[in-house]
Amino acid sequence: MAAYYLNECPWPTLPHEPLLLIPVGSTEQHGPHLPFSVDTMIATAVAARAGDRLADVHKLKVVVAPAVEFGASGEHQDFPGTLSIGHAALRLVLIELVRAASSWTKKIVFVNGHGGNVETMTEATATMRSEGHSVSWVPCALETATDAHAGFDETSVVLALAPWVVRMTEALPGNTQPLAEILPLLQKQGLRPITESGVLGDPSRANSKIGERLLEELVTSVTNRVLRD
Repeated sequence: MAAYYLNECPWPTLPHEPLLLIPVGSTEQHGPHLPFSVDTMIATAVAARAGDRLADVHKLKVVVAPAVEFGASGEHQDFPGTLSIGHAALRLVLIELVRAASSWTKKIVFVNGHGGNVETMTEATATMRSEGHSVSWVPCALETATDAHAGFDETSVVLALAPWVVRMTEALPGNTQPLAEILPLLQKQGLRPITESGVLGDPSRANSKIGERLLEELVTSVTNRVLRD
């Protein structure tokens, strides 16, 4: 038994009162070597693999929704191409999705791939719980992350998922300071004053083999969090 995918199946084939996984990403710059879809790509892949595992191994009825591709990415707005809908709009989108899906699901879990969405995810799910909906969110976040944005980790995972979209000749080190040191300036002025290329970390040695291992770590983490919640 595998998960069901809303973008692949007609409504009569859906299971009764399933667990619904909704990937949430962003459309924002990821340096000169990665596409704007990185966060959405990773959240979608992790939700799909976790959904299949929850169905195959744990025998849950799981449906995976298409991703929410726009998030709160204001810190990247100085880079051309970034499309951010901000916290208020994202909050409303998440709330309305929960209200709509609650009529046919047993539970809804957002699988979040963008750190800038965290505040909104937390607030929106808390609001929906107060209305009596069964909803939560889980992060696509590595416990052993080596960098913050478009660096070694993300580049390796994208190399494992879609190597044809990665321009490794442009994968050069950006700002390699620890995130804790640059976070106050990032929150105040955005990413551009901190890194001209948009990269936080060093993607130059990224590779698909490590990317597969990191992807497995993400899938295992999300699967376990869904089971615990």
